Amino acid sequence: MLSQAIAFYLLLLFEFKFKPCNLVIVNMANATRDVPAAFQYTTEPTEVRCQEKTRGGLSYEVILSEPEIKATPPKRPNSPNNKNVSIQDIEDKLRAAEERRQQLELNKVAALSAQIMKIEEASRKKDEQTTSFIATTRDALEQKMETHIEKREAYITELKNKMKDHIEVVEKTRLSLEQQCDEVRSALEDKMNTASHQRNENIKKMLERLKAHEEQVHTVRASNAVKFQQIEGTMQEKLEQAKLRREQLEQEQKDKLRTHHSRTIEIKSIHEARKTEVTTKMETKLTSAEQNREKEIQRKLDICKKHNERQEEVKENIEATEGVLKTERSKRLESKLSIAEQNREKEIQRKLEIIKKNERRAEIVRQNKANISDNQGVSSSG
Repeated sequence: MLSQAIAFYLLLLFEFKFKPCNLVIVNMANATRDVPAAFQYTTEPTEVRCQEKTRGGLSYEVILSEPEIKATPPKRPNSPNNKNVSIQDIEDKLRAAEERRQQLELNKVAALSAQIMKIEEASRKKDEQTTSFIATTRDALEQKMETHIEKREAYITELKNKMKDHIEVVEKTRLSLEQQCDEVRSALEDKMNTASHQRNENIKKMLERLKAHEEQVHTVRASNAVKFQQIEGTMQEKLEQAKLRREQLEQEQKDKLRTHHSRTIEIKSIHEARKTEVTTKMETKLTSAEQNREKEIQRKLDICKKHNERQEEVKENIEATEGVLKTERSKRLESKLSIAEQNREKEIQRKLEIIKKNERRAEIVRQNKANISDNQGVSSSG
């Protein structure tokens, strides 16, 4: 049945999805027809093949099968071994079962009644708490509302009183400000009148001063013209005097140049005489310095010769001492070599003697072995 349902579902699915679709159901499992439903545990696999034809000529094949479920059949309860049970035993068991059932029902009823009592007690306590809470909260709210109303009324009355006082103060200040404005306006009008009168007087004074200034300017200009004429005359005189003085200075400069030229010639002659004296002195100094240098060189050469002679003597002494030392060393080495040669010969002689002794011992041992082997051969033959 399950395989048929799966096949039908797949058929509907492919019909809705692909229009050109051919379904072929193969190997339907009919093994469960004759078996009761309680003992049907495994089903045969169902193979569904779907072939789809498209424009490109492609085809798809889908194979579906159910997994094998191997369920174990339910076990029957084991029957009692003793089948010979009397009616009295059965009635006793039924009576005991009835009593146990009644006892269980009574216990359940008692537990339910106790639980109901607890629930009723809890609900009663909850109702009492809620009523007490509501009453206390109502009283507190009413008290708060009363205090709030009283405070609000007191605050409103206080605000009204403050507003009245403020309005009175504002009215007083308004009146005082109007009075001050009138006073200021009258004072400004007085000041404007006095200022206009004073301005007219100042304008008249300024006009008078301008007239006096123009007259003074005319007088100053006339006096300046006279002064300019006087200054021009004095300037002309000063220019003539300066011209004469310049000519005198030029003449004096020419005289000074002439005297300076003659003096330079004298100074040149003096310098030449001094140069000749200095050159002669330098030549004498150079000759003396050259002589002193040659003497110093000769002295140093003598010192070098003496030093070389001393070095030669020292070298000769060193060579002599080295020759003596070499001879002594060679003698010592020869003596040491001779002693070493003697010791080596003695050591060689000693080793040769030891080798000879070892050879003798080996010869004796070989002879002893040969004698022993001969004796053994004789004894074995005998």
